[in-house]
Amino acid sequence: MKLFQQKPEIQKYHNAQEFVEEFEIGEGDFILASKSIYQKYFTDFELSAEVHFKGEYGSGEPTDVMVDGLLADFRKTNCNRIVAIGGGAVIDMAKILVLEGGFRASEYYQKQVSLKKVRTLIAVPTTCGAGSESSNISIAEITEMHTKFGLADDAIYPDYAVLIPELLSELPYPFFATSAIDAFIHAIESYVSPRANLYTQMFSEKAMKMILEGFQRIVENGPEYRMNLLDDFLVASDLAGIAFGNAGTGAVHAMSYPLSGIYHVTHGEANYQFLTAVFSMYQRLNPDGDIRKLNAFLGEILHCDVNDVYENMERLLSRIIQKRPLRTYGMKEEDIQEFAKSVEKTQQRLLNQSFVKLTVPQMAEIYKSLY
Repeated sequence: MKLFQQKPEIQKYHNAQEFVEEFEIGEGDFILASKSIYQKYFTDFELSAEVHFKGEYGSGEPTDVMVDGLLADFRKTNCNRIVAIGGGAVIDMAKILVLEGGFRASEYYQKQVSLKKVRTLIAVPTTCGAGSESSNISIAEITEMHTKFGLADDAIYPDYAVLIPELLSELPYPFFATSAIDAFIHAIESYVSPRANLYTQMFSEKAMKMILEGFQRIVENGPEYRMNLLDDFLVASDLAGIAFGNAGTGAVHAMSYPLSGIYHVTHGEANYQFLTAVFSMYQRLNPDGDIRKLNAFLGEILHCDVNDVYENMERLLSRIIQKRPLRTYGMKEEDIQEFAKSVEKTQQRLLNQSFVKLTVPQMAEIYKSLY
């Protein structure tokens, strides 16, 4: 039985120039980037690579339509090395470019075709949440179905994960906050996954500790203090990416997908809505096993009794950024049952990776409590 793997080679640089020089970025490379980051940190190098920006294909989280547009542009080139410079959306989109064939994005995401890697991918994260640079997962909305699909396959592992903390300095505080919370969710969900083991939990624990202690320091010193912690949060996000790339995420992610797919709530913010509600449900349904061990670990970091872990976690996270009722995003009361049914129908991969596999009534109860 396979316990653990780490495919991407992880490299770290003080600045963008070190990265460009060591990897000899230029002719023959296809760069997909966040425009603002590229213009600030890479334009001066006058790279001879083929450069495209995520904004050319649409705004917000990736959709199959956006990925199809990217594939069309990429297939006009002869590039064999892809460089993704951006957040999880950029890296997730770029992962599809490594695959053989002339298929549509929806065919790849739904695994209707064989997946074979034929190109090199260098992933450079500019947020501290997705961990996509170290995972074998790409997420996109399948527009005809109005829900997100997660493609999980070793063929889309990046070859290199490149960490450059200075690239996080342009991240506005709200995006930093929801991004870091998303990384924490990757760590905590993978910790209690049925696929978790000693190896994956080691990465999960370190990521959770770094993120929660970082949040505590930000609460104490103010939002701008995060600039002193960019290295920590970027590394923690990567550690969480390694953990969930092996053990997977669960019901928090599954339940967030309809909210993102229909009301276009960003991935990290959507996940945040369900974190403590889902884990409180787990605790109620099955207080034994890994969640007992998890609560003891979190209680030490949060300086609270194990029975009060999720209440204290909610209090800390709300001081980082406030959570909103689901109805403020446009969600309607009739969506409660429909969302629960949709998750049950389309997100079996994630539900099977949950600490407790939630039923439609249990998910509806969570949606209703957050509505």
